[in-house]
Amino acid sequence: MVSSDSGVKAKSGLVLALLAFAQFIITIDYNIVYVALPDIGKELDFSTQSLQWVVSAYLLGFGGFLLLGGRAVDRFGQRRMFIAGLSLYGISSLVGGLATEPWMLVASRAVQGLGGALLTPAILALIMTSFAEGTERNKALAVWGAAGSSGLAAGALLGGVLTEYLGWEAVFFVNVPLALIAVLSAPRLLAPDRTAPGEGAFDLPGGLLATAGSSLLVFGLVSGPEKGWGSLSGAGSIVGGVVLLGVFLLVESRTRAPLVPLRLLRHRSLATAMAVMFIFMGSLSGSYYLFTTYLQNVLGYDALQAGLAFLPLTVISMVGAGKLAPMALAKWGLRTTLASGMFFIGVGQMVLALGYTSDGSFWALMPGTVIWGLAGYGFPAMYAAAGAGIAPEEQGVASGLATTAQQVGGAVGLAAVVAIANSGLDLVDGLPTADSLTDGLRIAGVAGGAALVVAALIALALKKPDAAPEAQAAPTAGQRDTEVTEV
Repeated sequence: MVSSDSGVKAKSGLVLALLAFAQFIITIDYNIVYVALPDIGKELDFSTQSLQWVVSAYLLGFGGFLLLGGRAVDRFGQRRMFIAGLSLYGISSLVGGLATEPWMLVASRAVQGLGGALLTPAILALIMTSFAEGTERNKALAVWGAAGSSGLAAGALLGGVLTEYLGWEAVFFVNVPLALIAVLSAPRLLAPDRTAPGEGAFDLPGGLLATAGSSLLVFGLVSGPEKGWGSLSGAGSIVGGVVLLGVFLLVESRTRAPLVPLRLLRHRSLATAMAVMFIFMGSLSGSYYLFTTYLQNVLGYDALQAGLAFLPLTVISMVGAGKLAPMALAKWGLRTTLASGMFFIGVGQMVLALGYTSDGSFWALMPGTVIWGLAGYGFPAMYAAAGAGIAPEEQGVASGLATTAQQVGGAVGLAAVVAIANSGLDLVDGLPTADSLTDGLRIAGVAGGAALVVAALIALALKKPDAAPEAQAAPTAGQRDTEVTEV
């Protein structure tokens, strides 16, 4: 979509704005609910154990349907799935805000996750097919990444403000007008889908196996901390999910029109990006949990104060992902940008964790926050790597694979971080002491940051550029299909 015509450029800018806006809608939901959980638990009479399902039901729907959602984008059309995903997201958010029973809220969150599983690969596929690989796509991914980074951090801020002044219902209602705006704009801005609905074969057995296997795996990961890792809900679900996913791979290897072409898993750039995303999201999920826990349980912040504490990270992350990412990708290329970004995000998270003290202050957290936020330039590079060299008709499933790795990594990472943080608690009258809680949060935060240093080393597996990034031409379709896999 490269053109000197100002009208075309303006249309391209509006398309990117819409996709970034949709990404912001998705990412604010990662954290917007957390600060509202205490109020939700009281008003809807959740038990301490069942309250986690307000978060876990979304993760289950989102992670369980991503592979199916990615292939649906390729088979049924990017614009159709974009609109369908947003519509599900908005309707389920409305139902969630109107919920009067725990089961209603949990069910609506699961459907909201399904909407996200359709919407996320549609957004990424639209970016990959609407903007030429190279500088143009990198700039688009930087804008998209800035929206995502700001949404992640702004979710807690917005959740605190809405919960404090309008009640917990507002954290769900806020999605409704946002989704409606995007749905109404999509037919005007997005090009019509090239394929008719249902055109081509669809791997139904593969879809069912992938969904069941992914759902069981995510269910086991989110149930383990509560039910016990040796329980049927924990280890049993994880083993069952792994078995079904193994059967899924077997079926895919013998299907003419597979849900996930297995050759994509041998695509070096995509495979490397998936590994990095797995670790990145695990560390990110854990770090947000630790930060929120420290602010509220150690420093004694209320929901509004905890939300406001995320404001610096929101602003700095927007600078890192939106302003620094295009410059880093243009100067260093994918390999160095991704590796250095993961390294410095890890360093930032470790410095932040070292600021966790029982008598600490908000200002002691700023050095780590600044390093973490600025290093966000590595975030768009993950997705640029995931989509590099992938044919347009397979961008949806590639995005689904990448995002599945991200979601499973988030569940694994959060479980690991919580286990580390709680491993050495000293209890008095059933409650942890401030010192032991702080020590646990600090150790877990350093461990999460160290994991990102490992991700930085994995990123070095990306193929080195053959020439200066500025001089590289976008690969042809034939070059994409015969991508070199050696270092």
